[in-house]
Amino acid sequence: QLQLVESGGGLVQPGGSLRLSCAASGFPLDYRAIGWFRQAPGKEREGVSCIASSDSSKYYSDSVKGRFTISRDKSKNTIDLHMNSLKPEDTAVYYCAVSKRSVYYDCLRSAVEYGYWGQGTQVTVSS
Repeated sequence: QLQLVESGGGLVQPGGSLRLSCAASGFPLDYRAIGWFRQAPGKEREGVSCIASSDSSKYYSDSVKGRFTISRDKSKNTIDLHMNSLKPEDTAVYYCAVSKRSVYYDCLRSAVEYGYWGQGTQVTVSS
């Protein structure tokens, strides 16, 4: 049974940085796309970033492009989201997710493609 545990969230001032980490256990992540999503109060879940199993394909939403970087360490089975120049509008609960199906070259952007989700970690950007 795959388990995903996010960590690294917290309170940060605007312009600050955080590194979110997603640790996977119980299931190999080979041939799986990994996504980071977020949901702010009263808003729909938003896809933030994803990375293909091959690492050759990555996606960033327009709202985070140039500020966030996704990376994965297959030896540790972890996926990180480095967040820089944080803004108050980045405040949300952030979730990592693993794709339902095996896929190697594609980075899947839609939440419906993901079948395994972590519990989420809160990120609050405020002065």
